[in-house]
Amino acid sequence: MRPFGQLILPAASLPQPDVDTDQIIPARFLFRPRASGYGELLFHDLRFDPDGGLRPDFVLNALRDAGVGCLVTGPNFGCGSSRESAVWALSDYGIRCVIGTGFGDIFFNNCQKNGLLPVCLAPEAVADLHRRVQVAPGAGIEVNLPAQTVRFGDDFHVRFEIDPFRKRLLVEGKDDIALTLAMAAELDAFEARYETGAEELPGVSS
Repeated sequence: MRPFGQLILPAASLPQPDVDTDQIIPARFLFRPRASGYGELLFHDLRFDPDGGLRPDFVLNALRDAGVGCLVTGPNFGCGSSRESAVWALSDYGIRCVIGTGFGDIFFNNCQKNGLLPVCLAPEAVADLHRRVQVAPGAGIEVNLPAQTVRFGDDFHVRFEIDPFRKRLLVEGKDDIALTLAMAAELDAFEARYETGAEELPGVSS
């Protein structure tokens, strides 16, 4: 995973509520290997017409040269099925952060485990961001994870909350497996002590 620090990300506004994971990545594409990339399939049926042409009125198509990295979403973004490929599609497209009032629970957790930062803000702050981004599509939103702040221009500055453990992993660019592997030496040492009886499992007495 790429470390997430202080980033300025071109932003797009997608205010529709209840955008589910099947809209983010249609189920018919789920056979695709992870290594092949999912970015081109993001919002496939919203981005493309039945003949495969780009729909000019869809926000990401209108901003396809801007390199959108932050999506300001509507309520309950990422609801629906638990497919992790919805996060892969966003990440492979270049989205590093989604900002909204709330997200589907499994989607929210999948984001954090794949290096994509979900930011929950108060409804009035999100509504303000939508207005600002719609006036200036592709303008940069500054997302500072170490400071837990979002800035837009000179007069929008809000703080967000995040679980400290997940913040650490995102800042360091580690997933759960990488964190475990980083402690391999300590785990090996514990196992060696345990096998000789010099160490007991917490809460377990011999």
